[in-house]
Amino acid sequence: MIDIHAHIFPEITREQAHALDPAQAPWLKVTGPDTGMIMKGDSEFRPVEPVLWDADLRVADMDRLGLAVQIVSATPIMFGYELDAPKVADWAARMNDLTLGYCAGHPDRLKALAQVPLQDTELACREALRAKAAGHVGVQIGNHVGDRDLDDAQLVEFLHHCAVNDIPVLVHPWDMMGGSGRMRQWMLPWLVAMPAETSLGILSLILSGAFERLPRSLKLCFAHGGGSFAYTLGRVDNAWKYRDIVRQDCPNPPSSYCDRFSVDSAVFDPAALRLLVDVMGSERVMLGSDYPYPLGEQRIGALVGETALLDDAEKHRILAGNARTFFNLA
Repeated sequence: MIDIHAHIFPEITREQAHALDPAQAPWLKVTGPDTGMIMKGDSEFRPVEPVLWDADLRVADMDRLGLAVQIVSATPIMFGYELDAPKVADWAARMNDLTLGYCAGHPDRLKALAQVPLQDTELACREALRAKAAGHVGVQIGNHVGDRDLDDAQLVEFLHHCAVNDIPVLVHPWDMMGGSGRMRQWMLPWLVAMPAETSLGILSLILSGAFERLPRSLKLCFAHGGGSFAYTLGRVDNAWKYRDIVRQDCPNPPSSYCDRFSVDSAVFDPAALRLLVDVMGSERVMLGSDYPYPLGEQRIGALVGETALLDDAEKHRILAGNARTFFNLA
């Protein structure tokens, strides 16, 4: 099995983070032999476990779970899109080197996705190329930069750059909508806003006509099963059919663009997975876990491997075959 959606958090020191931004940049406080805390400035952000910074422990866990390969990427708090672009370019390069270092002891088991300073297109393109040359198998980006969604001209330019340079892109939701006054309890930003953010990213590309301008060679995957996209696609197609303001920039039915991107399998329910495969096609779904966070799949691959709603060929494609092609893995 190949898991394309798993996170790391290197042993970033307080001094390294403060050099970027004392209040916003994240760092790791190791609080015990089996515990740590991601810090944001001087505030606690999230308790974490050592597989995030200890590759040997991760590979031992992969052996337990039956995973052949895991493609690892930054925890989104590391992006730094809201900070000074030249500083974040240096930060991203340092984080990417740390990620490669994390993978170096297990090169056949761990592969890396790079992060980029997405707030500056030129710097982002430059780092994506440098990271590819250094050994990353693609990049991970957030689904927006401030108020700019993926249809923003500069973000489309970055995606075009990735397409022509064969750099696969994983889009991860982050910085969720709702503001500080809403969805304060019960992890509602993760349960409501995160699926909406992912769907917003997909629809911004479809309805803006961006896919008409992007090469079909673009390898683009959305995490978390594409969020709410598959479930609401019928509503979107209906709106496109009956409202000219929906189709003004989108020449074809929204559902016709499902062959332009992929999604991961992290939907946690067999019927939802079957719907996702029906909407996207089994050739555009890849195993993703969100490991090692608590809202991720705890037995990686169990949803795909154990359901009776997929046939063996669909399971093979989702569990490994699609990822090998998408990320150019041997």
